Parts: sequence; structure tokens; C-alpha cells
Amino acid sequence: MSERLQRNQSVIDEFRSAGGIVGGDFEGVPLLLLTTTGAHTGKPRTTPLTYLRDGHRLVVFAANGGREKHPAWYHNLFADPLASVEIDSDTYAVTATEIGGAERERLWERQLEYTPYFADFEDRAGRRTPVLALVRTTD
Repeated sequence: MSERLQRNQSVIDEFRSAGGIVGGDFEGVPLLLLTTTGAHTGKPRTTPLTYLRDGHRLVVFAANGGREKHPAWYHNLFADPLASVEIDSDTYAVTATEIGGAERERLWERQLEYTPYFADFEDRAGRRTPVLALVRTTD
């Protein structure tokens, strides 16, 4: 398992054991766990992500830490927009949609207020960061 995957698993384990609270670098940062279906494997893939609440939506950013490629979870959602999220101790199904235009810019700027280090990601990656809304599905 790569160092990055090990770190993610450590965050996932801490999140689940502490009811959605994570310390260290993520202390005080709003985090959710996103579980997608692997585009190639069909297996569930869980990733901890920073998010922003926007009304009834949860907004996530496919920044991938400023890497050149979009994160795997973004590709998974592109292949199958149905996923699940864990927030605090609540888990529910969501549908993902990509946000564009002025709405994307508004949400990106709002996120930069909370995580200013995101500003550097687009320059480092040489790509625009996709912004996605996760909306709870009705049962």
C-alpha cells in the first residue's frame, strides 16, 4: 500500500472511530468520507475529502493536492455519479454533479476563504480544479 493510501486509511479509521472528528493536519477542517464505485474495478473506494456546505448540497473539490491528474474519485464519479458520504456519524447516498460557470467560481472563492492553500493547487497542477456538488438522494 502506498504512503498516500496508508495516510488516507489512517484518516478514515480515525474518522469512523471518533464520530467524524479527525485531529492532526485535519483538526477543525470539515471532512467527509466519500465512497464511490471504482470505474475499472467496480469495488467500493473510500476517500476523505474537505467539503463545503452550500444549502442542501455538499461541495467537494477535485484538487488532488495540486497534482497534474484528477483524483481517482473524480473519475469514479464521472463513470457512476451515485455514491455515499459519511459525515459525523451519519451515512447516506448522494448523486454527484459537476458545477461550472459563475457558480463554480463562487464556490471556489468561498472554499479559498477556508483553505487558502487550495489557491496554489491549480497553478501547480496546470489544470482547473473540478468542483462537484453532492446531493442527498431520496429513498
